[in-house]
Amino acid sequence: MGLFEKIFKRPGARSAPEGFFETFTAYTPVFTNWNGKIYESELVRSAINARATHISKLNVKIGGDATPSLAAKLKTGPNEWQTWGQFLYRLSTILDVQNTAFIVPVYDLNWELSGVYPVLPSYCEIIQYDGEPWIRYQFRNGDHAAVELKYCGIMNKFQYSDDFFGESNLALAPTMELIDIQNKGIREGVKSAATFRFMAKVNNFAKPEDLAKERKRFTKENLQGEGGVLLFPNTYSEIQQIKSSPFIADTDQMNFIKQNVFDYFGINEDVLQNKAFGDKWSAFYEGSVEPFAIQFSDVSTKMLFTEQERASGSFLMATANRLQYMSNTEKLNVSAQMADRGIMNRDEIREIWNLEPLPDGQGKAYTIRGEYYLLGADGSVTRKGDDLTSGNQ
Repeated sequence: MGLFEKIFKRPGARSAPEGFFETFTAYTPVFTNWNGKIYESELVRSAINARATHISKLNVKIGGDATPSLAAKLKTGPNEWQTWGQFLYRLSTILDVQNTAFIVPVYDLNWELSGVYPVLPSYCEIIQYDGEPWIRYQFRNGDHAAVELKYCGIMNKFQYSDDFFGESNLALAPTMELIDIQNKGIREGVKSAATFRFMAKVNNFAKPEDLAKERKRFTKENLQGEGGVLLFPNTYSEIQQIKSSPFIADTDQMNFIKQNVFDYFGINEDVLQNKAFGDKWSAFYEGSVEPFAIQFSDVSTKMLFTEQERASGSFLMATANRLQYMSNTEKLNVSAQMADRGIMNRDEIREIWNLEPLPDGQGKAYTIRGEYYLLGADGSVTRKGDDLTSGNQ
């Protein structure tokens, strides 16, 4: 049994579907894997990798009392083959490359939900069967599978014409062509720089046969040996080197190409080179990582829990401790101010510094500096260490 059989245990529709699921836009709800091969570009792959790497560090939490067995399973990982970091990294990569990412449920031998898995179909369509919309997948190896839409998750970007799926990356095609032309220019420039070419005028040869014999002689004696110095007889004149100047984009043009890619994927060079921290990383988080986390949390919560379970407080949420990306000076200032005022306990402050919680619950206590006063809802004021409560002051 392979991965396909392990994931898609649910039986598909046994009879013919009733047709495509009707949408508002009148577009046939079909997703086709875009073969633009943007992931083969070094710059684009670096941009996608930078975003996916930060997204893979999100912390996935399960809340609520619904299906405690599922919560226990998801706490250790999304499925038996991946960690949460690997799952989020691949899901982010698929979303950036295809602008549509599918999450399917994984069931155990007892047909109980045991996890989730990101799939990359080559073709997908939403059909109607027995009055319910189903997603029917087709993969490159020819396998097919169908799962009810309500049990699947669909994440998308650049969603416009289709009610379910995102657009292709065709808008990036002009930039990809510029990148390809630039790379070819660099390769040809390196080849030209390593090649010595010359031209010369040959005297005293009137017949074409004599020129052909001289060309063969010169090639055999100068270009088929172990190398060295080219020797020209006195019958050669006006000898000069042929220099080629291949076109290579200048710095401004290269920066323009890079900026197009960075703008498209929502990153910058500081993030790409791991230089972003503090406010710069917070801006990247809010603009790129957080939207992914919110969409993933909403999509996963909807596919894993029923409406009643969600109403009672069950959820899946992907979060990140943004304070960990501050500079040490900023961390120290936040730690001191939050601890002095009793806003954060010792364990929460230790988390900012990537430290483990204190044993036996010692870090759950809050510390408030002595000169601070607690103003009660009734107007009473209590100073730290005082046993009595005074009136309004």
